[in-house]
Amino acid sequence: MKRAASYLLAGLLAVGFASMGQEGPNREVRDTARPRAKTGSAPEAELPKIPSKKGKRAADEGELDAGLASFRTDAQLVNVDVAVLDNKGRFIPNIPQGNFRILEDDVPQQISSFNMGEAPMTVAMVIEFSNLYQQYWSEGWYQTLMAAYGFVETLKPEDYVAVVAYDLRPEILSDFSTDRRQAYEAMQRLRIAAFSESNLYDALVDTATRMEEIEGRKAIVLISSGIDTFSKLTFDQTRKSLQGAGVPIYAIGTLQALREWMDARGWMGSIQRMDFLQADNQLRTFAKETGGQSFFPRFYGEFGNIFGAIHHALRNQYSIGYSPSNTARDGSFRKIKVQLVDPKTNKPLRIVDEKGKPVKYQIVAKQGYNAPREVE
Repeated sequence: MKRAASYLLAGLLAVGFASMGQEGPNREVRDTARPRAKTGSAPEAELPKIPSKKGKRAADEGELDAGLASFRTDAQLVNVDVAVLDNKGRFIPNIPQGNFRILEDDVPQQISSFNMGEAPMTVAMVIEFSNLYQQYWSEGWYQTLMAAYGFVETLKPEDYVAVVAYDLRPEILSDFSTDRRQAYEAMQRLRIAAFSESNLYDALVDTATRMEEIEGRKAIVLISSGIDTFSKLTFDQTRKSLQGAGVPIYAIGTLQALREWMDARGWMGSIQRMDFLQADNQLRTFAKETGGQSFFPRFYGEFGNIFGAIHHALRNQYSIGYSPSNTARDGSFRKIKVQLVDPKTNKPLRIVDEKGKPVKYQIVAKQGYNAPREVE
């Protein structure tokens, strides 16, 4: 019933630009179907690439393998990338190591490494492109392309980017590369959607597990409605896998303004409205639990600030490492909590601006990891 409701709403959401009073993207559009298969490839000298997967997927077996965590069985060091942001989303720099406290399952940990600075980004853009909400020249199609092209144009020359599109299954359109031509050529294939499925869970887990072995600051930028129609993985399985993968997700929820526009005219029923509320909540959950952020723009003018917030969070981070006091290799999920404290009083750290006024801040970090499991 849920999938049928999504298809019904998709028909309503296939609103052309004439009814919305908008014009299409100022790019040449070829009326040809998007090719299937053929994985994009980067020049041999350019690294890192999305590693090839070995063995049968956990999704095909209907279960998650604990070995797909973000740490190998011989790992002894846990790395946590932390961003401290003010109430305007700006990164707060120059916080000393002594003000950070790491808790694992509520047990304080000894910090063994600490550094801060800017670094190139390694980003996989995961783009929903199905016939469900990205029909040719619909509002969803236009907004998806605007977000995708807009984000690529804000990248610096040293940043790596890969493009992954998903509908019935994820497809790697281009591997990680600093050559922007590869990304643009990959997105030229986002013209005519092929399938009406939108399997978000499978696409996210597939991309995150492929990125586990990539070193440095990495993230997934997800451009999606948040709707999942027919994934092999469940929501809980997806959460568990993403929590262990150690790749922060920055989600951009699409169709926000169009949904309100249609709801105000009575064109959206209670089931469809609930589906989209659940979709937004899923994007928030994936972002929060992986140490990323979620955004739900209603206007195209918001894209610039969103891209800026993602850049600030990824480029400016505190990288903290510690050796867990719990050395058990049981494959269990360990909760991580990062706090800012005043070491003299052991109370939450008070941060003030240049005028001495207190600044409200939030700490963005992943919420845990899967411990290594002893190999029998």
